[in-house]
Amino acid sequence: MTIGISAASLHDRRALIPLVRGIPPIRSRRGPRRRRSGELHGDKGYDYRYLRRWLASLGIRHRLARKGIESSRHLGRRRWVVERTVSWLSGCRRLHGRYEREPEHFLVFTGIAATVICHRGLVK
Repeated sequence: MTIGISAASLHDRRALIPLVRGIPPIRSRRGPRRRRSGELHGDKGYDYRYLRRWLASLGIRHRLARKGIESSRHLGRRRWVVERTVSWLSGCRRLHGRYEREPEHFLVFTGIAATVICHRGLVK
């Protein structure tokens, strides 16, 4: 799991590269160890030629909605998981409305909240 924070006015495309670079190596039981995920889904905010080329050079298949061509609805199943998780995170008091002023503290509390959410899912 990788979590990143950025300024409120930063465009999504500027945050994609640091976020993908921050993904830890993936453990696998068999075969060579994979270094990164094999697929990336994103909305029209990531539809830039240089991002598509960069992802392809890393061997990551991308499913990015194209501006003016595709509807974002096709990403619905996968996107719903992200929207649901963001909704769960916003339910945590310290994360709602940027309660913390220091970005490092906010990032740590986001990690703790994500861990609690994953733990709740595993307990069920």
